[in-house]
Amino acid sequence: MGVEQDGRPLRIAVDIGGTFTDLQILDARDGSVRAWKTPTTPEDPSVGLMQGVKEAAGRFGFKLAEVGLLMHGTTIATNAVLERRLARGALLTTAGFEDVLEITRHVRRELYRLDPDPFPVLVPRDRRLGVPERMRADGTAELPLDEGAMPALIGRLREMRVEAVAVCLLHSYANPAHERRLKELIAAAMPELPVSLSSEVSPEIREYERSSTTVLNALLMPVVRAYLDRLRSRLGEDGFRPTVFLVQSNGGVCSPAVAAEQPARLLLSGPSGGALAAARIAGLLGRPNLVAVDMGGTSFDVSVVQGGRVSVVTQGEVDRLPVRLPMVEMRTIGAGGGSIADVDAGGRLGVGPRSAGARPGPVAYGRGGTEPTVTDANLVLNRLDPDYFLGGTMRLDMEAARDAVAARVGGKLGMSVERAAQGILTVTNAALGAAVRLSLFEKGLDPRDFALLSFGGAGGLHATEVAAEMGIGEVIFPREPGTLSAYGILFGDIAQDIARSRVLPAERASLPEIAAMVGGLRSDADARLAADGVDEARRRFEVAADMRYRGQAFELLVPWDEPAGITEPGLDALASRFHTMHQQRFSYSEPGGAVEIVTLRVKAIGLLPKPDDAPAPPPARASRKGRRRVFDGAEWRDVPIWDRDALAPGERIEGPAIVEEPFATHFVAAGWMAGLGAAGALIARRG
Repeated sequence: MGVEQDGRPLRIAVDIGGTFTDLQILDARDGSVRAWKTPTTPEDPSVGLMQGVKEAAGRFGFKLAEVGLLMHGTTIATNAVLERRLARGALLTTAGFEDVLEITRHVRRELYRLDPDPFPVLVPRDRRLGVPERMRADGTAELPLDEGAMPALIGRLREMRVEAVAVCLLHSYANPAHERRLKELIAAAMPELPVSLSSEVSPEIREYERSSTTVLNALLMPVVRAYLDRLRSRLGEDGFRPTVFLVQSNGGVCSPAVAAEQPARLLLSGPSGGALAAARIAGLLGRPNLVAVDMGGTSFDVSVVQGGRVSVVTQGEVDRLPVRLPMVEMRTIGAGGGSIADVDAGGRLGVGPRSAGARPGPVAYGRGGTEPTVTDANLVLNRLDPDYFLGGTMRLDMEAARDAVAARVGGKLGMSVERAAQGILTVTNAALGAAVRLSLFEKGLDPRDFALLSFGGAGGLHATEVAAEMGIGEVIFPREPGTLSAYGILFGDIAQDIARSRVLPAERASLPEIAAMVGGLRSDADARLAADGVDEARRRFEVAADMRYRGQAFELLVPWDEPAGITEPGLDALASRFHTMHQQRFSYSEPGGAVEIVTLRVKAIGLLPKPDDAPAPPPARASRKGRRRVFDGAEWRDVPIWDRDALAPGERIEGPAIVEEPFATHFVAAGWMAGLGAAGALIARRG
């Protein structure tokens, strides 16, 4: 499969969220980038995707046959895990290790709770089967795979009517021979049964995390394959036959074939697009340090760009289930425009994590919602124009929102509807600020050294107030913030992460083995890019190492990008960078201490063509739309309303003010000044 657009000039990026499906359309003929938004269809997200593409084609006047690339971010895998819409699966593991998923790590998250919630286990005990075999940590076989026992084992799989099988044998990261042979035997007997091998999905040390990741991957295979089949069946409509790539948790994209085999790589598919966009904007604006906050309808995602780079971690978590795969480092909380506000029995006002979602949505949507949300509170305070939501394509019901806030919050707390709505925003902003603080403080970073990049359909209404609480003096509202995750996806590249675990001292004597491992990983990476149709001139490779002090039980991911490469000076530079990172993260380091390399990683990058995007010239209309009475947190005030798309360089917006654009509204708080900056960004500064 090639990665060029075959002369077709249009590229579309789609980010399917819990409430809205966002699109960005890039036309290579003139560099124009346009945005569109349509409601998500949770029952089948591909329906909303095609609906959005067709709406955009009608709105912007292009033909579906002109689309060469479709870059697709999706929450299909994440939602399947959260809602437990997973396949019926089995786990095959080394005999005696069937209970690893339940033993977990014995981590107590609530130290003083006498009956802590058990960690989730996705495969029950009667579907976890022991395989007679044993591999040592050095990759030699202590007990060969007993193929004579395989017919009975496969017979049990048939009896259990499983829909997917996860295979995670002891130390298979060191030698995958037993896992591969087991897959061959299962495939010969049950060719339609999806099989996921830990040595292919997550070939790394730590048995529990590797088992959890492999099980998740296996149980997602039928779910994602079914979705891809539905999507494929729709792609022929009206000549719409683009090359499709799906966004992965690491910020890169992959082919549908890779996604079908390793769907666990899609678990942070949509949100990672926002982090990609943040890194691109950091370069365009010359702001190497950004804290990017994406507030949509359902969630609030925080990622950090430091020194122009997005933070990446080698292990994440979805609903308390560890996922041992590289992914963009992100903190997510249930606080979006659709987050529901309620008052508990003790008279405490809370917001989220429950969300009204796309259907019924906030009360103001008029789709049957009865519980007030953050969007309803913003509407009650007149920060949203009921006649200009989504650029006027959707009208909001002000009276219904006021009634819901008054009945569900104001009445219970003895407050006016305005004070109740302001209380909802105050609680929300406190939660948003706490998420930003944690994301920075855990890395030893000072918020005052960062600018806040605000995007998502709901983010602009809260950004300046959250920044003020954090001591951040600059807020950046990028172009088309309501669809910025899709914008990041638009300029993504193919990326595949390949890893191999082997504990080695970071010393000169280890260099031959390190060089051999990196060489093998690069050869594998090169072959994968070739299979994706990437020309040699467009292939790039990044090397990194998981490192720790001897005796530690955790590692730091350290980039190995020194020009010296895999040499003694390069190894010294790698160790020095590790000491620096350890000092910053944990406030101490041991420059003379023994350092180990635990896992070596190569990221294979296939550079996709990237036409330059050109900002559209401002329309010939006034940038001031008028004035509106807005509750600014203390009182009703008559504030100016600005048209973001009509702003010209040099114009200054003094807060309090409202800035509107088709898919986002921004509240510039008192004490802030805003104006256009580079790349069409609206930049607000305090004081």
